[in-house]
Amino acid sequence: MPDSPAGPPAPPISLTALLGRDELGLRRIAGPDHADLLWVHTSEMADPYPYLLGGELLLTAGVQLADPDTYVARLVQAGASALGFGLAPVHDTVPDALVEACDRHGLPLLVVPPETRFAAIARAVWRLMAEARHRELRRVTRAQQALATAAARPDPVPAVLRQLAVQLEGRVALLTADGDVLHAAGDLPAPDVRTSLAELARVVAPAAPHAAVPGRKPSPSSATDTRDGTHLFAYALGGGQGLALTLATPRRDFGDHTVAGIAVVLLSLLTAPHQGADAAGRSAALVRLLLGAAPQDVAPLLGDGDSWTVVHARRADGTPAGPLNAGALGAALGSALSDVDRETVRVLLPGPHEAVTAQPGWTLGVSGPTPVTALPDGDTQASRALGHAEATRTALTTHRPATGGLDALVPPDRAEAHARALLAPLTEPLAETLRCWLSLHGSWDRTAVALRVHRNTVRQRVARCAALLDMDLDDMDVRTELWFALRDRRP
Repeated sequence: MPDSPAGPPAPPISLTALLGRDELGLRRIAGPDHADLLWVHTSEMADPYPYLLGGELLLTAGVQLADPDTYVARLVQAGASALGFGLAPVHDTVPDALVEACDRHGLPLLVVPPETRFAAIARAVWRLMAEARHRELRRVTRAQQALATAAARPDPVPAVLRQLAVQLEGRVALLTADGDVLHAAGDLPAPDVRTSLAELARVVAPAAPHAAVPGRKPSPSSATDTRDGTHLFAYALGGGQGLALTLATPRRDFGDHTVAGIAVVLLSLLTAPHQGADAAGRSAALVRLLLGAAPQDVAPLLGDGDSWTVVHARRADGTPAGPLNAGALGAALGSALSDVDRETVRVLLPGPHEAVTAQPGWTLGVSGPTPVTALPDGDTQASRALGHAEATRTALTTHRPATGGLDALVPPDRAEAHARALLAPLTEPLAETLRCWLSLHGSWDRTAVALRVHRNTVRQRVARCAALLDMDLDDMDVRTELWFALRDRRP
C-alpha cells in the first residue's frame, strides 16, 4: 500500500451524508453502510491501485472489469473507502460478481444511475467537505474561546482541563513524567487505559531527559495509542518541565488535535516556572536566611518596601489546593512568593494590604502591614483573618490592628505583661479558641468553622478556659478584660 498522506485540509464526510443527497440518486447495494470519504477519483483502469491515496470514493463504469474479486481486493488494499458503479453505457446492471466481491471484502458499493454525472458526485462531495470544514472551524473557534476564558479563572490549570474534557468529551489529565496525576477532569477510565496513558506520558516527557547526544533522537512532542476502542493521546508541555497532557476520548474527530494543541500552549504558559532577576533575589535571600543572616539584612533582596502583607487562602468550595493553584493565586495577587500547606495557600506580598482584592473561588485572610522581622506575627494575623472570613462567609477579611481609644492609654509593654499574667493558666490552643470565640460574639458554630474543629470541641475548650481562669465568661466585664488581654498577648 502507498504511504498514507496527511489528508486534505478538511474533515472527512460520511457515506451516509452523500447518500442523503436525493438529487444524485445514489443507492448502496453491497458492503457496510458506513465509511469516511476523503476524496473522489474516477478511473477505468483494470488496476487503479498505483494511483490511489486512500480514503477515495472511486467512480467507474466498469470498462475493464475483467476479474471483480481481484479488482475489489486491490481497492481495499489501496485503502479506498467506497466504490461507485455507473450504469450505462457499458453495463445495464451491476454485475453479480462485483456485488459479491464487495460484500466479501467489506467495501461499500454504490449504484450511480445513468442520469447522474460523475462530476456532479465529485462536486457534491467537495461541497459536503466544505460545509464540514466550516462546522469544524466554528467548533475549534468556540473551543479556543472557552479555553482562553478558563485560563483567566483564579484556578486556571484545573479550569482549562475541565473545559478541555467538555470540548473533547473525554478524560484529560496533567501527568508528571513519573505518572503522578497533578490535575484531572472527566470520567475516570479503566485501569489499563490509565496505565497506557502513563506510559505515553513517559514517552513524551521522560523523567530524566538525556543530554543532547549526536545520533540520539529527542523525545517526541506527542504520542498516540488505542485501547479497546478508546483513543489515547499524550502531549509534552513546553519548557522542558517534565509534564504531559494526556487524553482519552471515545472517538477521534478532525479538530481534536487542534483543540488539544491550544490547551497545550495555554497549560505550558500557566505551568512554566518564572525565572529572572526576582527569582534570583528570592533564592539569594533564602540561602542567606538558611546560613544565619538576620531577616532585616535579607529584606532588600525580597523586593522594595519596608512592610509586607501575608495572605492565607482556601478554596471556597472546600477542594484542596495544589502548587499550581497556589502559583496562579499568587500571580493574580501580584506575587511569585506562594506556598501551599495542605488546603491552605500562603502568599507573601510586598507593600500594604490595600492592594489585595477578593478573588473568585477563594476565601482570603489578609494581615496588616508587617515588617520583615515580624512576619510570623503577620502569618498569625492572616490565619485568624481567614478563619473569621470562613466563619462569617465573606470572601475577604483583613486584620485591623487596634489604634487609638483605650489602647492608647496603656503602654504596649505593660499591656502585654498584664495579658501574659492574666492568661498564664491557658495553653496556646485554649487561648486561641477563647480569642476566636470572643471575636465571633460567643457563637459556637462560627468558632467551630473558623478553627476547623467540632462545635463540641469549642464548648469543651471554652468551659476549660472558664475553669482555669476561674471567671464567669457570661459577664460582659470579664469578656471585655479578656478580649483586651488576648489582643495584647503575642502567641
